[in-house]
Amino acid sequence: MALKDVLIDELRDMYSAENQLVKALPKLAKGAKNPELKALFTSHLQETKGQVERLRQVFEHLGKKATGQHCNGMEGVIKEGSEQLEKDEIGASFDAGLIGAGLRTEHYEIAGYTAVISMAKLLGEKEIVSLLTENLNEEVAAAKKIVAAGAPILKAASKEPEAPKGPKSAKEKQSDKKSQEDEKKAASSVSKPSSKSQIKN
Repeated sequence: MALKDVLIDELRDMYSAENQLVKALPKLAKGAKNPELKALFTSHLQETKGQVERLRQVFEHLGKKATGQHCNGMEGVIKEGSEQLEKDEIGASFDAGLIGAGLRTEHYEIAGYTAVISMAKLLGEKEIVSLLTENLNEEVAAAKKIVAAGAPILKAASKEPEAPKGPKSAKEKQSDKKSQEDEKKAASSVSKPSSKSQIKN
């Protein structure tokens, strides 16, 4: 497969990711309790719509139809954010979980745009590089804004008492089971730290 074909596949993945986010961000904005975090998710929705439009321009420049191939990675990241919205935490602890979900989303996109920009540069596609760099810069800025807005939220959450643990839901039990299966599969190739091991300076 030629590099240009790989680029187009990756762009279709990003196009799907951004379109999924257009649907997901209003839910995060609605669910956020902190006004600044709510405003951040709302403003980034408008940026994301602009990113979708730039990706359409990229496809047009390449002479390809703007279609996505479903991005399973973004689907998983969004699912984790949706699960956070369903949790029964209260106060700053609730928004602390949304900060994690927001940052995972941004860094997933940052990785994706970094990859396609590198490919487009090698192919000499200057106009495409320019459009994609605009999207990347917005994602980097959004991540920084989430970190800045999150600092006081995390500080407040650190002072909240731990909530009493209730019985686990069926979803939590299933998640625990999958995690244990992952650990078992990885156990043979992951060495356990020795109690005698020392940190070298």
